[in-house]
Order: sequence, then structure tokens, then C-alpha cells
Amino acid sequence: MTGKTESSKKSIPPYMKAVSGSFGGIVEACCLQPIDVIKTRLQLDRSGSYRGIIHCGTTVARTEGVRALWKGLTPFATHLTLKYALRMGSNSVLQSAFKDSQTGNLSNRGRMMAGFGAGVLEALAIVTPFEVVKIRLQQQRGLSPELLKYKGPLHCAHTIIREEGMLGLWAGAAPTVMRNGTNQAAMFTAKNAFDTILWSKHEGDGKMLQPWQSMISGFLAGTAGPICTGPFDVVKTRLMAQSRSGGQVKYQGMFHAIRTIYMEEGLFSLWKGLLPRLMRIPPGQATMWAVADQITGFYERTYIHNVPL
Repeated sequence: MTGKTESSKKSIPPYMKAVSGSFGGIVEACCLQPIDVIKTRLQLDRSGSYRGIIHCGTTVARTEGVRALWKGLTPFATHLTLKYALRMGSNSVLQSAFKDSQTGNLSNRGRMMAGFGAGVLEALAIVTPFEVVKIRLQQQRGLSPELLKYKGPLHCAHTIIREEGMLGLWAGAAPTVMRNGTNQAAMFTAKNAFDTILWSKHEGDGKMLQPWQSMISGFLAGTAGPICTGPFDVVKTRLMAQSRSGGQVKYQGMFHAIRTIYMEEGLFSLWKGLLPRLMRIPPGQATMWAVADQITGFYERTYIHNVPL
């Protein structure tokens, strides 16, 4: 009885949540990078060069080579690994802070606040500078390396800092904060809800989900965010893609960009790239959670509940 009570008081430490997230990020990046490249190209396409997802992908592969669909993989994989480690770890710390001091329970409001805080933190510390580099690399067109302005991730970052200053790496920070904060508030709350509704899984109960169960919960949890945050993602991409080296820039900030895109391209342009986002984010969350749940589930069963292997 005492052992059961002690184990119920324990929880998975934040560092294990961080480790599980980082491994999930590596797997996700390798599988889904081509969809991210297509999404970025569609969002930056103002002239109608691409007639949809398939046409965009085949055009990139035909004109630039199949490897072009994995352009920016190094910063993307690094940024996903660090992002998920920070997201999962900080969310765990914030959830502990928002738990009821008497009962130890976490309300849905506390879960959403913890998720929003983790999203804001990851946006400022990791996501914005890495995505600036990634988007600058992905928007380059051409096969010949000598014709490309940015030769690689490090050269790209160095060039941005030299031409635009250190803050150039944080272009589009405001919409990124809004996008990531809202996304993570919804995602952590929805993932917990789907685990409970579909599989009767409660955090800390020692039950280990099968990978396919984690994938279903993660996929469903990852669908709401892209629809709600589409305009923030489009604006973020436009702000990050524009270079300040020439002095004059088209978009002066988040609200100016939203207004300009709406006036010049119409309301639905604020949701450009939504379909590839829905093709990438829910499967990405499914992949990440399938890996992360196995790692945290193994730790929970082995070191908290002492279940024999």
C-alpha cells in the first residue's frame, strides 16, 4: 500500500520528457522534411508558379533535383530536436507549477497555460532563428551553388547577422510566438483528452500506449492548431523570408503584413499552405508522440511502477 502511494506521488522528470521529445523530433524531421519545403514554397509563391502540392513537389524535384526536397534538413532537424526537448521539458516544469497544491491535480486551464508558456519559450529561444535560416535556404532556387546567396546553414546565419544584425535572426518573432503558444496550448490539452477518451490512459497510471495508439492521439491533437494559426504562419514566413540588407522591406511588422496580404492577395491568402501544413503537422505529431510515449512509458513502468521487463 505504501509503495503504491509513493509511486503515485512520483512523476516522470522533466529531463526524461526532454529526451523523449528530442528523439521524436529527429524521426519526424527525417520523414517529413519534403512536405515542409513544399509548404514554404507555396507560401512564398506570389506569381502562381505552383498549381498545388503535387505540382510544386514535382516541379522542385524536376528543376532542382530530388535532394532539393530535403533542403534545410540540417537546421530543420536540429531545430526540431532542440525545440521538442525544450517544449516537453518546459511544459513538464510548468505543469508541475500549475498543479493544485492540495490535490496535486492539473486542471485543463493549467494544462493550457503550461502549453502556451512552453510554446512562447520555444518560439523565442529556438524556433525563430532556426526557421529564419531554414526559410532563407528553402526559398533559394537554382542548381548551381555559386549562384546561391546562402551556401549552407552556418553561412546563411553568418550572412544574416553581417547584413541585418543579430536581430535579423529573430525576424517574424511576434507571429511565431502567437503561433507556437496557441499551438502548444491546444496540442497538450487535446493530446491528454484523446488519450483519456480513446484509451483510458491517465498520466502517471503506469499504462503504456502502443505506438499506433499514440499516433492516433497525436494526429488528432495536431489538427486544430494549423487551422487556428494559419495567418500567423503565413505572416511569419513572409517576415522571415524578406532580407533587410537592401534597407527597405515590404512588411513592417505582423499587423502590417496581415493587412498588406489581405489587401493585395485576398483573405484566403492568409491560409496559404494550410493543406501542406495539415499534411505535415498532424503526421509529425503522430510520429513524435509515437516515439516520445514509448520512451516515457518505459521510464514510468520501469523506474516508477517497477514493472518487470
